[in-house]
Amino acid sequence: MDSDGTQDTRGTHANPVPRPAGPPDVPSAPAVPPRPARAPGMPPLPDGSAFLTWLRTPRPEALPGVWRFGHRPRPEEEPEQIPARQLLSGALIAFLVGWLIWSLLWNGYLGGFWMWPYYAVTPESWTQPQTEGEEVVGAVTSYLYYGLVAVMIMVGVGRLGRWSEIWRRYAVPSLRRLTGPRTEEAPPAPGEDPATWPALRAAGAVDAAERLAADARAGLMRDVDHARITRAWQGVRSGRHSLATFTGAVVKDGAAACPHPSGARDLPARQARHDLVTGQVRLGTTADDPRNPYAYRGTGLALGPDLLGTSLLAVGPAGSGKTAGVVRPVAESLCLHALAGRAAVVVVGAAGAGLGPADAYDVVVRIGNPDSVYDLDLYGGTTDPDEAAAVLAEALSGDLADPHPGSDSRRATTVLAQLLGPFRAVHGRFPSVPELRQLLDGAPGPLAALRQGLTDAGQDSLLRELDARERQLAQPGDVGGILADRVALLDRPAFAGFFDTSGQSRPFSLKALDHPVRVRVDLPERGHADASRMLARLVLAQFTVSVAVREDRSLFACLVMDDATGVITPEAVRAVQRLRSANAGVVLTLRTLDDVPRPLRGPLLGATGCRMALAGLTPWDGQDFAEVWGKEWTEARDVTDRQIIAESPAGKAAHALRRAITGKAPTARAVTVRQVERERWSASELAHGLPPGHAVLSLTDVKGEHAPPLLVDLRG
Repeated sequence: MDSDGTQDTRGTHANPVPRPAGPPDVPSAPAVPPRPARAPGMPPLPDGSAFLTWLRTPRPEALPGVWRFGHRPRPEEEPEQIPARQLLSGALIAFLVGWLIWSLLWNGYLGGFWMWPYYAVTPESWTQPQTEGEEVVGAVTSYLYYGLVAVMIMVGVGRLGRWSEIWRRYAVPSLRRLTGPRTEEAPPAPGEDPATWPALRAAGAVDAAERLAADARAGLMRDVDHARITRAWQGVRSGRHSLATFTGAVVKDGAAACPHPSGARDLPARQARHDLVTGQVRLGTTADDPRNPYAYRGTGLALGPDLLGTSLLAVGPAGSGKTAGVVRPVAESLCLHALAGRAAVVVVGAAGAGLGPADAYDVVVRIGNPDSVYDLDLYGGTTDPDEAAAVLAEALSGDLADPHPGSDSRRATTVLAQLLGPFRAVHGRFPSVPELRQLLDGAPGPLAALRQGLTDAGQDSLLRELDARERQLAQPGDVGGILADRVALLDRPAFAGFFDTSGQSRPFSLKALDHPVRVRVDLPERGHADASRMLARLVLAQFTVSVAVREDRSLFACLVMDDATGVITPEAVRAVQRLRSANAGVVLTLRTLDDVPRPLRGPLLGATGCRMALAGLTPWDGQDFAEVWGKEWTEARDVTDRQIIAESPAGKAAHALRRAITGKAPTARAVTVRQVERERWSASELAHGLPPGHAVLSLTDVKGEHAPPLLVDLRG
């Protein structure tokens, strides 16, 4: 068995993509793969101990966004916290009171009544000894009684002085810092140990479970292998594969079974912390701030497919950490999921943006770079002229403003369909960029040749389409000229070898998202900014169309766009809203919401379930986030200090003495508590109150559970 059912028809080698249908021809993995330097989140240990310790680490259920690896749940609400000064002073006073009581008892100032229980339960020979032995026994028992009384006094004053709270607050953390974290724990019971693959044993695949457990103990298994084989086992449980096929593949190849079409079992180098059991990648630490719910304070903040399935929008200026703190870790996590057969990922950014090494991807499309192995299919791999026209129209005219007559996507789609359909009927392919430009410009020669071809083929219905296009060319409001100007941005010498439709290049189509493919698209922003934005809109439009028609939606698909400037259009917003039902999502970053047309800012924030505002945000951008995050009821405490006026001579003298010691007049404090409705985060706080390297992030998962806006340190 060479796959888990999600990549059986198309590979991602340096061959033309898509490949012909059939099982992927992947060379067998080496018997002993190179061992990772360390298991995720664990220090290096001999043999397979690091992996086993990582696998056995508890991952309790937690609130959305909480890093579950080794998480210790906290109460939902913050317990009443006694101020440190009051706690320590109360403990000291309680100790002094206990010491005073013991001194009075020991020295007999309170009489001997406290000894009556001792006299009541001991024989007279111990209290009035006649022999040396009775004297020794009496002395020992009396001192034991003294100790019991001292312990009772200590327990009483300890409870009164809250000594246990001091121990938990100060002593325990100090001891943990001195002793260090625990690295070894008792292994779980065999029936509960995930390293023994109990699910496989329960289903009768004992041989496969034994082979996997042996590889885990020998250090031959890593987290990607575990996730990949778990994914393949899910295919067996769902009925896509037979148990015999799965068992045979695992017994033969062990941890290397069910490989990814690329044959890779890990990424070249990881920059972030990942947990493939839960599917999370850690972005930072939730700040210990009063504005964060108590259950989130100090916990790790992580994202996974359950949150990315509602899409993520991150807004922050250049240098705020969007790429390094958000895009790169998320892209790396999705590439690991793709190696495990769980996801398909497309990462779009400027050339040199640092979105990961080329070895971390199966397909790298470097548009405008003559050394690029792959090309980008301008028409998304479709053979339907109407579908191709709709996607291409979104890319060419999606950002045009309404004042342009007839420049909306619907009219652009009609114009393109009037040309693409006849051209494909005559030539069996869609037009190249220069050919499309000539047709949109209304050049007489290409249109006449196209008409002659349709006449010879007897395509009367398509002739009518071409007639309508020629009639519209003479009208002043025709959108064809605008589209021709946009296509001219791609008809440049730098792109001469790209967008080929003759079959001579290796075009990549987003139709391949049916499989766990890793794709990076480098845009030529330097010198071709307008063309880059148009191509980014094209990739987004093709992505939203392709994921909606996938046959296997158990594979999570995600588009990560490092800079979505000029990409947000009305159709794009509507498409993002539909991604959740297709088990897909997008990650979009913006320097400012001003890059989005004003009518689309609210719908965009509403269409994305996860919203992030990074440090350095402008006040007007902060206002949009403040509005979408809404308000909450909170307690407002008004404190009033009123000076105390003494009337008696003794009181005046006491006040004068207090003023001389403290330097302040005696006052009486009045506290008023009331419920008020305030913004969760105001525009001013977002613009001026976020420390560098921090962000405010709200989360919503695919099940509808959500987390309020959280202050997160992206550097932790």
